[in-house]
Amino acid sequence: MDSELDQLLSAIRACRICLEAPHRGPLPHEPRPVVQASGTARLLIVGQAPGTKVHASGRPFTDASGDRLREWLGLGPDVFYDPARVAIVPMGFCFPGQDAKGSDLPPRRECAERWRAPLLAALPEPRLTVALGLYALKWHLAQLGRADLLGRTLDATVADWRRIQGETGIMPLPHPSWRNTGWLKRNPWFTEDLLPVLRSEVARALEP
Repeated sequence: MDSELDQLLSAIRACRICLEAPHRGPLPHEPRPVVQASGTARLLIVGQAPGTKVHASGRPFTDASGDRLREWLGLGPDVFYDPARVAIVPMGFCFPGQDAKGSDLPPRRECAERWRAPLLAALPEPRLTVALGLYALKWHLAQLGRADLLGRTLDATVADWRRIQGETGIMPLPHPSWRNTGWLKRNPWFTEDLLPVLRSEVARALEP
């Protein structure tokens, strides 16, 4: 890892903006930024923010969502957790807390505003970006000047995956949460059509 990227990752992991200079109320717990990156990774996975289990482990996707995501990608933990090959850069690096109903809050604005652009600029150009959910899709399509590809809903955007992936190199996916099991059953094209292409593109991105 080059020294510039190394210093940037160290600064991210020491970040306390959400406690010391928050846009709204401060983070309800001690920050624990979770990110995986290196100067050689060619597959970029961008999600929302860590959940409770990831906050506890300090490692991305150490939960049921991670099991499903790895199955979608066709990757075992040995490759998925190899920063030399896979970068995992969520929209928010820290667990944002939960609302009154027990659902995870949205990613903190402070994180992307301070860190996202400089970190992605320090990484190599990905061969494939896998974007999980609307927050990640909005940000990355906007950065490419392709907000026109964002549908009215996440469902509509994911359904247009062929055009989005072909024109931007971004594969749009729903979040792999087990709460989306019903959505997957209602949209069999996701498993039958999208996932085989996704796995092929992931394998190609990871070729030496």
